Amino acid sequence: MPDTVTRPPAPLVEAAGLTKSFKVPRSSAGTTRLRALDGVDLTLERGETLGLVGESGCGKSTLARVLLMLDRPDQGTLRFDGTDPLSLRGKELLAWRRRVQMVFQDPFASLNPRLNVAELIGEPWRTHRDLVPRGGRDRRVRKLLEMVGLREGDARRYPQELSGGQRQRIGIARALALKPDVIVCDEPVSALDLSVQAQVLNLLAELQAELDVSYVFISHDLSVVRHVADRVAVMYLGKVAETGRTEEIFANPRHPYTAALLSSAPAPVGSEGTSRQRILLRGEVPSPIDPPSGCRFRTRCWRAEDVCAEEVPPAEAHGGDPTHTAACHFPLEPAHPVPPVSGPQRG
Repeated sequence: MPDTVTRPPAPLVEAAGLTKSFKVPRSSAGTTRLRALDGVDLTLERGETLGLVGESGCGKSTLARVLLMLDRPDQGTLRFDGTDPLSLRGKELLAWRRRVQMVFQDPFASLNPRLNVAELIGEPWRTHRDLVPRGGRDRRVRKLLEMVGLREGDARRYPQELSGGQRQRIGIARALALKPDVIVCDEPVSALDLSVQAQVLNLLAELQAELDVSYVFISHDLSVVRHVADRVAVMYLGKVAETGRTEEIFANPRHPYTAALLSSAPAPVGSEGTSRQRILLRGEVPSPIDPPSGCRFRTRCWRAEDVCAEEVPPAEAHGGDPTHTAACHFPLEPAHPVPPVSGPQRG
């Protein structure tokens, strides 16, 4: 009898080579293309939180919209639990959409002020009518309110009667109403006070432990990402520069951009990052309409050489952790010194 090979389960979400561009007007007549995503590879495991970080305009929100199928990629493949959602149409696509939901940044702008809480939470069932029988919807609303730490009486209130934290809890309950496998959280706590942020983050963690839901967590706040994420993907100008386990990324960044990004954030007291030297990058982020050749980061990188302008660096594992990859020709070593100010720019 031949030996059987035990393979690890496939990721819940697999993205490979995702590219997405948009038409934008030129300063003169006509239009040009802005490439928001350029060959993005990404995976998301069941019950995992993937933190997505990077400067504004790096492609995080566009990637979220592609994962939600609000935008279709120009190129690349996307697989969700073994299914290609790009091939789905009609009822099959509608059934798939309930499995991926979103929690928005602004908990007030994302809620219809004309609907009360019960109507807001139950709104998705107007489209996915077979998910919860009409006679059981009130009971399901009460259960969802309990799950997100709100009272039964809150069902009759309106968004303008609630605090920011309560509104965000309603947004989370509405996302959970369809029993999704994945929730994309786009800056879900950035509009909240610090004390309320902690409550919402703890709620998300409790719900994940209970429901085994996966999160794609987009944030500018690196301390928040370090707290909630199992893995981190760092984006720069439409590409994934580095990805790996959260603590490995924070302790041993391999891509120079990741090191610069982490050096700009205050490190927790007693952490390995407290001795990290501040890296000040020269120049601005290049335009995604006309990005640099080769490595996108080379015009701001103190380690760039001629090959960086000629060849796009592949994402490769460096060191002992095969899950920690960086797209860099000259990756940093764990104890590699970095300058406080980058060297001369290269054209």
